[in-house]
Amino acid sequence: MIARRQWESIGEVVLCSGLPTQLALTGAARLAGLSPLEPDGRLSLAFIAAISLGDTVLLAALVAWLLRRRGERVREVLGGHRRQGRELLLGLMLAPMLLVFISSTLVLLRTLSPQLRNVPDNPLEAMARTLGGAAVLMVVSIVAGGVREEVQRAFLLHRFRTDLGGQTAGLILTSVGFGLGHVVQGWDAMIVTGLLGAFWGLVYLSRGSITAGVVSHGLTNAAQVVVSYLQRTV
Repeated sequence: MIARRQWESIGEVVLCSGLPTQLALTGAARLAGLSPLEPDGRLSLAFIAAISLGDTVLLAALVAWLLRRRGERVREVLGGHRRQGRELLLGLMLAPMLLVFISSTLVLLRTLSPQLRNVPDNPLEAMARTLGGAAVLMVVSIVAGGVREEVQRAFLLHRFRTDLGGQTAGLILTSVGFGLGHVVQGWDAMIVTGLLGAFWGLVYLSRGSITAGVVSHGLTNAAQVVVSYLQRTV
């Protein structure tokens, strides 16, 4: 029989999964007159930025509130007890390794299974075709990617570890969900993203801090935006 605390944790995991908050923000944005698509059918960068940055603030506030209502300290759950300078340095060291992993894994997947590249042109990369678009997308990718997704990942893993079957189950489910959340970029990108989610989850579980994950995630995203911009201007 599932205890009351576990039911509460299930509700918190669903609430912080990203779906409820983004649906609510999407509805609010549509009411405010923002459209998810440009007149030519492309994704709207303004819409994506509004939803992503808004969701970062909303999710961070939710996580802080949910932790405090149980008497847990936000700093301990997200920051751990390690020296943050060392965690930052670790994040800086991990970023180049992750970029090599992403590029090599994509090449391998597309060589072995070309059908996995079902989205020839990544719709998010297309937003970086201008300097202004690349700058906005970089901010979004660092804040909504590096910060929001690592705060979310840490909270979900923390709840699984304490109440919902353990950290292994949490790592598997959050990594699969992370990959599926990027399916719009293609099946190959979905697989790579899921593997990255598993890696950053392991970093959090082993370090007890989101700092290395935030730094490496944010830098990796930013570097990919720069590459996309340079590729479209050569």
